[in-house]
Amino acid sequence: MSLQMGQGLWRVARNQQLQQQGYTGQGYLSREHSRRIAANNVSNANHRKHAQGGIDIYHLLKTRKSKEQEGFINLEMLPPELSFTILSYLNATDLCLASCVWQDLANDELLWQGKLYMQLDEGSLTFNANPEEGVNYFMSKGILDDSPKEIAKFIFCTRTLNWKKLRIYLDERRDVLDDLVTLHNFRNQFLPNALREFFKHIHAPEERGEYLETLITKFSHRFCACNPDLMRELGLSPDAVYVLCYSLILLSIDLTSPHVKNKMSKREFIRNTRRAAQNISEDFVGHLYDNIYLIGHVAA
Repeated sequence: MSLQMGQGLWRVARNQQLQQQGYTGQGYLSREHSRRIAANNVSNANHRKHAQGGIDIYHLLKTRKSKEQEGFINLEMLPPELSFTILSYLNATDLCLASCVWQDLANDELLWQGKLYMQLDEGSLTFNANPEEGVNYFMSKGILDDSPKEIAKFIFCTRTLNWKKLRIYLDERRDVLDDLVTLHNFRNQFLPNALREFFKHIHAPEERGEYLETLITKFSHRFCACNPDLMRELGLSPDAVYVLCYSLILLSIDLTSPHVKNKMSKREFIRNTRRAAQNISEDFVGHLYDNIYLIGHVAA
């Protein structure tokens, strides 16, 4: 509905301009043809009025008083929610171009936000080519402070960074990785689901190695810190959670890989896992197997 509303405003405003000029992309309109277009616009505007809870955009366009107000409507004449909806569909470049259409928009805070969006786009592209240069760009523009905690917050909240480049950066900046892990809240989450959420923000490496072990270790300590009561109830320690996480990753590969023909059974998984962590109940390990079997890989 919001997208239709924004598109409708653009069509009405543009059609009104064309009617005033008596011109379309195919040439000059006849007076009768222009009259039919105007009637259609009135009908469409009335329909929008009922659909939008009483906002009559066509009326706003028709009641413009001075000649200086001809053309596109000033966003200040619209309800704030509708104005923000319109601007939300503009990218950074179009937002700057809009300042040439709407009076005083160039001095508005919204355009400043548009410049910020451009800087974020530029910084993200730079990061995806060279992570260190990307972070330095954000710092030079005042978007980020030179602090591991601030960098971690930025990484945690953005989705435009290339995950392969991000993985390389976090492998080199373990201080940022530490702060990024602490931003996760795994309270009252089932272990496999928490592990999936963790690997959505911090992608697992494609091969086993020291970095994967570091990630699982940090996750295990964070998961225990978020669920102290559950850990006491189940008798689990960070080392035991580490074993479970590694078992879940291996089980995920076994059950999802097309190259593994003989899949691990639930009984085999319970037996192998309890050998590595003897204090874990059989029912709990069985629920872990069921989760991977039904939902899928924890680090996909």
